[in-house]
Amino acid sequence: MSSSLPWDYIAKLVCIGDSGCGKSSLTIRLCEGRFVTHHDVTIGVEFGSRIVPVGPPHSTANNLDSQSLPSPSAESTDPSDPSTIPNGSSSGLPPPPIAAKPSASANDPPPPQKHMKLSLWDTAGQETYKSVTRSYFRGASGALLVFDLSRKQTFEHVTDWLNDLRAIAEPDIVVILVGNKADLTESNSENPEGENKREVPKKEAEEWARKNGVLEYVETSAKSGENVEKAFMRVAERIYQNIQAGKYDLNDRRSGVKGPSAGLAGSAGGGGTNVKLTGDNKGGYGGCC
Repeated sequence: MSSSLPWDYIAKLVCIGDSGCGKSSLTIRLCEGRFVTHHDVTIGVEFGSRIVPVGPPHSTANNLDSQSLPSPSAESTDPSDPSTIPNGSSSGLPPPPIAAKPSASANDPPPPQKHMKLSLWDTAGQETYKSVTRSYFRGASGALLVFDLSRKQTFEHVTDWLNDLRAIAEPDIVVILVGNKADLTESNSENPEGENKREVPKKEAEEWARKNGVLEYVETSAKSGENVEKAFMRVAERIYQNIQAGKYDLNDRRSGVKGPSAGLAGSAGGGGTNVKLTGDNKGGYGGCC
């Protein structure tokens, strides 16, 4: 790691899905650890960033190493072509190769912790802005495909969002399916009346993720913070594994991942500026979109 930079890599992640699913709220929760009850709809794209540890020793201590990540089928497909993903079969990113670990004595120091700066692109979910939103998919190395657990139609649209993403983004893009607003699916302090507003069964979402070659399905609550870090960290950890497998040119500005020498200015993937997500920025944040 460069002594002047607190990170080893920058990765561009996009949050996509229908309006009102909580994409901005998830991003604000990750970047600032807070929940904004009311804010404006996202227009175009908003930006945020967060530096996270990737790889050992953090991944090993937190059960995030390659052994614990769910591995889709190793069957080779082209994710950029949705027609190559068969219905009813598991497909997607094969597990990256795992290098043989040299034997280490008890006195050897642990490997230095690597850090990744997640450049988060929170996109508009409204149909009006869809043609603009698609342009932000280029150069992304990871994506959170978000739907609202309390609105079935937002889940029904995730296939269209995934097809658009895979038609434009790089073939190796890491995608995770996120069912947000889990706080509305059970009786708890956030939902005191105990009304279960779930419209998408967990098994149905898991099956969709398996059939469509998505890395994993995670249910989150931007309001309570449940599993928000887990969702982003799963994507970050798989991107790190792909870096180790040599899948990215870290000096290519078109790549969704950069090393310190190529990422001193701007956000990963180019075409934007990293700014801290706050509710006071011009244009507001569509935490519900």
